[in-house]
Amino acid sequence: MTMASRLLVDVHTHVYLPRYASLLRSRSTVPFIRTNTTADGLSEDRLLILENEPSGGRPVGPQYWDREEKLKFMDKHGIDISVVSTANPWLDFLPAAQAQTLASELNEDLEQYCATSPSTNSSGPYKIKRLYGFGLLPLVPEVSTTSVLRIVNQIASLPHLRGLIMGTRGIGQGLDDEALDPVWAAIEKAGLVVFLHPHYGVDGSAWGDKDNGHVLPLALGFPFETTTSATRLILSGVFDRFPNLRLLLAHSGGALAALSSRLASCIDHDPRAASRLKHDARYYLGKLYLDAVAYGPEELGFVSDVISRSTGYEAGTSISKTPDRSLGSQRMFFGTDHPFFPPLEPSEKWKSVTENLEAIALVQGWSEEDKAGVRGGNAMSLFNLRE
Repeated sequence: MTMASRLLVDVHTHVYLPRYASLLRSRSTVPFIRTNTTADGLSEDRLLILENEPSGGRPVGPQYWDREEKLKFMDKHGIDISVVSTANPWLDFLPAAQAQTLASELNEDLEQYCATSPSTNSSGPYKIKRLYGFGLLPLVPEVSTTSVLRIVNQIASLPHLRGLIMGTRGIGQGLDDEALDPVWAAIEKAGLVVFLHPHYGVDGSAWGDKDNGHVLPLALGFPFETTTSATRLILSGVFDRFPNLRLLLAHSGGALAALSSRLASCIDHDPRAASRLKHDARYYLGKLYLDAVAYGPEELGFVSDVISRSTGYEAGTSISKTPDRSLGSQRMFFGTDHPFFPPLEPSEKWKSVTENLEAIALVQGWSEEDKAGVRGGNAMSLFNLRE
């Protein structure tokens, strides 16, 4: 195993770049950053990205936009490389013209943020930076296809951007909208990784009237949003039309793995859906990449089982494939969701780091090489992390 394959790589870590934070401070409706005065007479910034945020939003500070704070966090937790993405809600709330301009500017900002970061201490023929990034597309209603494709090309031309982050609404109709086909084609041709991340959750009325804070929207709403969006992509035939598209799902793909056989059965009994697909729905899970932000070894082991069996559901295959966790692990990646969910005490390590690393370490059926892959080796390969 090479030294580079032993690096710890965080693929799910966010930043609100200063230009983006400045925009949020200029606003008075969600999403925005509001400055409050505490009972002690001190100023406190709070970020509101969802309607009806509990506690008036979440407190924010330099860890959201200061690169040195990101690097301090990485150093504290032994993280060698981070593939950084702008956090939700991206540019979804802007008119098309402003979104186009800001996407281009923020992509240049992120390139500079990464390109001027320090290099790792890894040995080998290639210099490896500590920071790489996912760019942004102006995916908003009324944007022209030409404008989106121009930004895809921009991202592909920036050497430290290795993919792009995308929400679930596309240009307003969802990611299964055929209007996105030229965009998928360009992304596939450029070899960019798409990081699919939730923001909108599900209908809030499902949570009832009891005040449970962020728990239900974040623990259930976000993963269900990802599950639904990824399923719609599968049903639309996107992975048949663009078989080399590389899609990374946040939060281990939500409930998609657990519901994949039920999904396949429902498709079999609905000719409208079945006629669109070349393969059994379970085949397409093997086309996906998943972060390992699931916090439990049992969940990670199960997800890797489901991924590994996918080739047994390719059209024309009649032999049932026994799950191989080792094979499934090759499409899974460590993540932290920094700077969200900080510890209660500044001296503590972040549970999003320690619990996810512990979960990877305790998965039964993963070899030490498999675990090293999930911690970083898989990301080094997928994102081609070298200069």
